[in-house]
Amino acid sequence: MKYKTIKENQNTEFKVSWRDEYLKVLSAFANSKGGTLYIGVDDYGKPVGIPESQRKKLLESLPNKIRNRLNITPMVSEEKYKGFDIIKIQIDSAGFRVPFEGKFYNKVGSTVQELTGLELSAFLLEKSGKTWDGLPIEADIDELDIDTIELFKTLAQKRLPHIEQEKDVRLLLSKLKLIDDDNKLTRASILLFGKDPRKHFFTAYTRVGRFKTEIDILDTVDIEGNLFQQFEQTVEAIKKHLNVRFDTSVKEYSIGGFSRRDIWDYPLDAIREIIANALIHKDYLDTSPIQIKVYDDKITFWNSGKLLFPLTVESLKTEHPVRQRNPLLASVFYYAGIVEQWGSGTLKIIRLFREQGLPEPEFVEKKEGIGDFTVYIYKDRFNVKELRKMGLNERQIKAVLYVKEKGKITNKEYQELTQVSRQTATRDLQELVEKSIFIMHGAAKREIYYQLSQK
Repeated sequence: MKYKTIKENQNTEFKVSWRDEYLKVLSAFANSKGGTLYIGVDDYGKPVGIPESQRKKLLESLPNKIRNRLNITPMVSEEKYKGFDIIKIQIDSAGFRVPFEGKFYNKVGSTVQELTGLELSAFLLEKSGKTWDGLPIEADIDELDIDTIELFKTLAQKRLPHIEQEKDVRLLLSKLKLIDDDNKLTRASILLFGKDPRKHFFTAYTRVGRFKTEIDILDTVDIEGNLFQQFEQTVEAIKKHLNVRFDTSVKEYSIGGFSRRDIWDYPLDAIREIIANALIHKDYLDTSPIQIKVYDDKITFWNSGKLLFPLTVESLKTEHPVRQRNPLLASVFYYAGIVEQWGSGTLKIIRLFREQGLPEPEFVEKKEGIGDFTVYIYKDRFNVKELRKMGLNERQIKAVLYVKEKGKITNKEYQELTQVSRQTATRDLQELVEKSIFIMHGAAKREIYYQLSQK
């Protein structure tokens, strides 16, 4: 049988010969997405084969050993790889917890890692079929903030008709699945409506900072309270660091007549969506709050918790399935009209930035350990990173930054700035005009100058 060259990765591992300690590799496969262990292949993917007597013994003993030690059923087969006889052990994702000698392992890249601490807690919870926000908590209904509950009832009228008429708080929580089968409040109920969620979850708050540089911090505020309070107060904390202008070309109708539309540095609806997603998708097992850093030219939104399989950073930019770490938090925010439930939030964010002529937001995931997720948004499209994406050379980038500071540039100034000939300067400037980055002013040759396009 002919094989393509196989390489060691997250789902594939090689061993020259069998040792019982390799059961932890199979445990890691079962605890992640499954995988294949090849016996008779060295670390570089080069087959060395297994002697016939040893091979037959392994083919007989391995299936029973794996079933008895790990309580999973493998597919063990003899294969021919580049002329050598090897053994292939295929393991499917178990869907339940598979320990080896009392410890739990996971496959991360090409390494097998023992799960400990927060990562182990998150793994055990996920494999139990329960969600963190649905677990019961020792709390009394008196710990809930009635004003927030009334606010929710008002916001949810469109998606939950007649909800405003519900006077019994416990019955309302039950309808929202915020009370468990034993009639206990869930963690979600305290986070959403609690008077003081930090009494139970110390890191259930949001930190907003105004940064001049990475180390030059101008202002910091910690925003506490339940998630509805955090949501609104976080939006306001960011707005105080932003600029706003009036778009006189578009008029919006209000009860009092027509009014001008406010244009902020960033689309506020997108910022609200990002904040809401951070609050409901945060991994509350982690020891860090949500962290938002406002710079002169960008804002970063960080929260703990990597994307849930099968979501990837790239899939967030297209239609994608809904995967929710805290589905109860997400559903209540959905009923309140704060978020959509069908995975359209990231698409909405991207669309709003495009409509305002701003760079597309960046989504960055760190997968190691419990993982984290960061959203980067930029104030204008004329930053170095975006300009490189547009295909500009270093001379043109230098000129754009010059115009951002000085307001305009002439052909002669371009020549002096970049040390090129007039012919090269003319070609570079013309390309910047064609890409709608510069706009040319002036009629006579000596009067021509270039400014940033407002498109």
